[in-house]
Amino acid sequence: MKSLDRFVRALRRLPGVGPRQAERFAAYFLRASQGETEEFITALSSLKEDIKLCRVCFAYSETDICALCADASRDHSQICVVEDPQDIEAIEKTGAYKGLYHVLHGAISPLDGKSAEHVKVRELLARVQQAQPPIREIILATDPDNEGETTALYLADLLRGQVEQITRIGYGVPLGGDIDYMDEMTLGYSLKGRTKI
Repeated sequence: MKSLDRFVRALRRLPGVGPRQAERFAAYFLRASQGETEEFITALSSLKEDIKLCRVCFAYSETDICALCADASRDHSQICVVEDPQDIEAIEKTGAYKGLYHVLHGAISPLDGKSAEHVKVRELLARVQQAQPPIREIILATDPDNEGETTALYLADLLRGQVEQITRIGYGVPLGGDIDYMDEMTLGYSLKGRTKI
């Protein structure tokens, strides 16, 4: 069945979807009513038509400037740099951050052929240079993996001298975690990022 195989192959391109899961999704749509299927198609079409990138921070938005960038009550002198738009949601859920964001849409990865030109570094630099009020702090919240670390170090070097303070999110031992179950890298970062109490 060519149509089914084509649909399963399309589903497999989704992140985290393996062959069995793609087949289960396809079976769901085959059993679904015409109304359910049309609702899914309409939602997918409007997603592509209505969602764009905020022209300030490059997060997903239905307007030219997203709600966070337009919010005058947020701290406009602070930018948290993240790799992906969904990282913003994770940080916002904490309620601990009240500044603005900048989405890179990826990370620098020389092994994969992704340089600074492949992510929104140039846009971040322009934003920092043109900001009114001036940017006081850049928080680098890239993933704690090789690509995220490479990106954070590159950005720190690039922005040094242009903002008052460049910080990196802390990472290490999770709350409720047992130290004897932590890997060496996590414990090492925890010790380096220790804070005064």
